[in-house]
Amino acid sequence: MNGLRAQFSDRDWMQQGGSGHAPMGRVPRWAVRLVGAGLLVAMAWIHLHLYSTGYSSVKTIGPLFVLNGVVGLVAALAVLITPARWLPVVTAGGALLQIGTFAALMLSLSIGLFGFKESTSAPYFATTVAVELAGFVVLATHALYDGRAFLWMVRRRRHADRP
Repeated sequence: MNGLRAQFSDRDWMQQGGSGHAPMGRVPRWAVRLVGAGLLVAMAWIHLHLYSTGYSSVKTIGPLFVLNGVVGLVAALAVLITPARWLPVVTAGGALLQIGTFAALMLSLSIGLFGFKESTSAPYFATTVAVELAGFVVLATHALYDGRAFLWMVRRRRHADRP
């Protein structure tokens, strides 16, 4: 443990605001926000670019690429502007978007998806895999690390509401 968090026990750290006031291990929270949002934007850009360069003609998959691009941009913005106390929820959502998109790619490679079968020689295949897996790791790690403070606050409020 280092930084401000080293000055407090876990309980004291969470009582002081937990996820918003102490650095996340050795990586500052703003860096996680920027990297996580950047990977979401990269995923969105890849899908929107692929849509504009040929996937628009693929029934069902084309519109899903646009949807993925738009949701990715909204998720990236949310990661950047969400208050610290809700950030674990938002980063968990971003992580699920990244791994869900990766799972859809793997399905389209193996058994096909909505009648479409992808190839590893498709444009941006390796980049897509790297971006989606890295995005999942960054966002899920943050959600799990900061999520314990978030869950602690939720439990605390439930107990405070009881008569």
